[in-house]
Amino acid sequence: MPLAPAIAGRPSFKRFIPLTVMLLTPLFFSSNLIFGRYTIPEVAPFTLAFLRWAAAAVLLLPFLWMARARVRSYVTTYPVHWLTLGFLGMGICGAGVYYALQFTTATNGTLIYTTSPLMVIILERLFFGRPTSPREIAGILVGFLGVAIIVLKGDLESLARFTFNLGDLMFIAAALSWAGYSVLLKGPRTAGLPVQALFATIALSGAVLLAPFALWEFLAGARMPVTWTAWGGIAGIVVFSSLLAFSGYQYGVARLGASTASAFMYLLPPYGVGLAVLVLGEPFEPHHAVGILTVLSGLVLATAPKRRP
Repeated sequence: MPLAPAIAGRPSFKRFIPLTVMLLTPLFFSSNLIFGRYTIPEVAPFTLAFLRWAAAAVLLLPFLWMARARVRSYVTTYPVHWLTLGFLGMGICGAGVYYALQFTTATNGTLIYTTSPLMVIILERLFFGRPTSPREIAGILVGFLGVAIIVLKGDLESLARFTFNLGDLMFIAAALSWAGYSVLLKGPRTAGLPVQALFATIALSGAVLLAPFALWEFLAGARMPVTWTAWGGIAGIVVFSSLLAFSGYQYGVARLGASTASAFMYLLPPYGVGLAVLVLGEPFEPHHAVGILTVLSGLVLATAPKRRP
């Protein structure tokens, strides 16, 4: 009898590590917008994204080498798949986000990005026939209402005037891209790859796709990193926002599934907004408070597990 609780608790203990990792992962993701907002005045967006993923790929080369046989099989068998992951996760969610930060705040970007779990549900419904309950549909509608409040800054008249912030709209596109990345990440095509080897492959894919655009910025005379401040920001993005964040997220998707791992993005608002206010000194306005409560209400409604008798 004394052994029963321990035996019964083993499955929960096996989930302890991935759950702990996913508690920290949104904090690392949130640091990307902070470092990005801090660095983008000194580094052009495509150059910043290219340096980020090129450095990450170089640091992850040992993992790529150890699993080279399986990586070679994956790369040659599914070229469209790993290139698409690089385009969505490292291109749009990399350079696109840095470009958007020139027009909007890290606070807005964080709050809009939080809707990615809702978009995961929509994409799984559209492309994989995932059943969607009325509760999930209601949660999706409530969540996007929160995004509208944030984008419109609580001013419904701006909807009629169509005066949306370009950066906010780009963050909506980035959230959709991240949802697509999350859905494509888990499946039979990537099941045989170690987490770090898969991440190295996708990081290399992103660097290859971003290289022509970074070269174009360099030849056009765009701003390049020349100060210790710029390189420090890039180092923070590589270590915290890339290696730790993406490795943690891919580990969570592999162990918990895309929907469950994405639900931890609930933590993006408190982490991201808190860092933006404390580190960047960005204002926290009433429409942010209303928007965050609305978005989180929609997320909880859409992704909370069903009660079991």
